Amino acid sequence: MTASEEERQISELVARLADKFPHLTPRCVGEEVRGIHREFEGHRVREFIPLLVERIAERQLSRRVSYHSTAVGTGWQSTAPAYL
Repeated sequence: MTASEEERQISELVARLADKFPHLTPRCVGEEVRGIHREFEGHRVREFIPLLVERIAERQLSRRVSYHSTAVGTGWQSTAPAYL
């Protein structure tokens, strides 16, 4: 897989996940996906990286949505910094 093909797949992944998680901003989804993707830098075998990034990002974003809806549903307000 070429670097441009991998980047195209990652960009398409960001768009798909932004549609799947409408409660999160596209920027938030993109940062999550690209952060996970960066963790695979330097790996020689690149064929399955977009798939691995998708699986990990989907799990992470699902947790965010689940956590957010639980916190909002109970009227709980976080005092934690926004980056946590």
